[in-house]
Amino acid sequence: MKTDKDLRAADLLARRLYDAGCRHAFGMPGGEVLTIVDALEKVGIAFVLCKHENSAGFMAEGAHHMNGAPGILVATVGPGALNGVNVVANAQQDRVPLIVLTGCVDATEALTYTHQVLDHQAVFRPITKASFMLTAEGADTIADKAVAIATDGRDGPVHIDIPISVADARPGPVEKRRRAKVSAVVPADDDLTLARSWLATSKRPVMVVGLDALKDDASAAVLRFCETQNVPVITTYKAKGIIPEDHPLCMSGAGLSPKNDKVLLPFVQEADLIICAGYDPIEVRVGWRDVWDTETVNVIDISAEPNTHYMHQSSLQFVSHVGRTLDAISNGVAAKSRWSDGKINSVRKSLTSAFAETEVWGPGTVIDICREVLPKETVATVDSGAHRILLSQKWSCYAPKGLLQSSAFCTMGCAVPLAMGASLIEPDRKVVSFSGDAGMLMVAGELSTAAELGLKTIFVVFVDACLALIEIKQRGRQLENAGVEFAKHDFARLAEAFGGVGHTVGSATELKAALTAAQDADSFTVIAAVIDRGAYDGRI
Repeated sequence: MKTDKDLRAADLLARRLYDAGCRHAFGMPGGEVLTIVDALEKVGIAFVLCKHENSAGFMAEGAHHMNGAPGILVATVGPGALNGVNVVANAQQDRVPLIVLTGCVDATEALTYTHQVLDHQAVFRPITKASFMLTAEGADTIADKAVAIATDGRDGPVHIDIPISVADARPGPVEKRRRAKVSAVVPADDDLTLARSWLATSKRPVMVVGLDALKDDASAAVLRFCETQNVPVITTYKAKGIIPEDHPLCMSGAGLSPKNDKVLLPFVQEADLIICAGYDPIEVRVGWRDVWDTETVNVIDISAEPNTHYMHQSSLQFVSHVGRTLDAISNGVAAKSRWSDGKINSVRKSLTSAFAETEVWGPGTVIDICREVLPKETVATVDSGAHRILLSQKWSCYAPKGLLQSSAFCTMGCAVPLAMGASLIEPDRKVVSFSGDAGMLMVAGELSTAAELGLKTIFVVFVDACLALIEIKQRGRQLENAGVEFAKHDFARLAEAFGGVGHTVGSATELKAALTAAQDADSFTVIAAVIDRGAYDGRI
């Protein structure tokens, strides 16, 4: 057994990541990260070879959502590191604790050998919570700082650049440094008394729940509060399922669909008390900016960080634990009936009606059939595009993290690797990915990774041979059609070429049969759902 004096700096780093619960790292190796990969493997963190660093980062995120541990992205010097820029920026905006490990040329070597040499920290510092250059003697300290910073407050990425010689160095006995867990903050005194008084007198309260509530594992507290106080709940798309979406007080997810906003925004504007429970407005579109006036309505904002976004303002701002703060506000406030005249049920019916299907085949029908056939506990992932807005409204979630997506950065190419990361951690759980055909083409090479890992993920592709959402925006501005069309491809045969099962479907009957077969398949399945051009018009 190795003693501390025998450990390389890379081993110290890997040990701390293992202690944080990490069991997988994702990336593409190069000569500069071989020691890192070796150290990760030796400590019990399996390295997963991907086909592109961007996909690797999303696989790491998918794994994180299933096991709660920080994700790990490994990238080699230069082009490898820069291939990961998109997913790192996504991690910053979508609040993902991603540890980004890049290999770099030793500083002395870089003085005269400039091949592939660039300042990784200059690249990553603006899109991470912190960037470190690993030192041998400080490896254990930097590792602990990285984990702490990535998971402090709102989660986010932390970058560690690792010179080749430092990774191999043996610093000798190292004092193990571990920061104490930060105690949860709960409001008290006059502000808490005021919040309770507002709740006690409110007749039309609304709660808007977002990412910070997920971070605080506040699902039980949100449900307890809404049921005890009869408060309806609107969620952002990433917070869908924080209370089951068939609950009579759940008003669905919101933030991107104009059709949804026509129903929910007037409802919010009727409220006499708005409680933002971990609501991080980075997820929502500009239509949600300043939708309430703190001069006429009481607004309580409970969040992980002070409001510097100015998308909305509040009357009281608590930088505190979401769940414990809701419990504290509710404590001692008697339950009462609210929202008279069946308003809540009326709004729920209006939302259902707005997205009800009137056609026998189309993207909405595809979503409805998938939700009907697949188990309630299925994890869904969705790529950016018109289908994401529609699916985020129609895909019902019954537990947190039942729908994964890039809802802040809104980058394409995320659904397939997110689903793969989730499948890797929970192989017995059904996982389905929804992509547009353009998004699938961006990451199609990762289907070979799915085969190599033995995943049984289901990949649904909406095939209309165009960038549908961009085309809608183009026509909305009365611009000529340009740059949104491409050729149709046979995604079923593509799946078979990579070792999976493929189906092409164009009807409800065919889709149901494909989904039934996919659940029993011994490999991944791609289901290409062919839809008409313009099928999203008027739907989102």
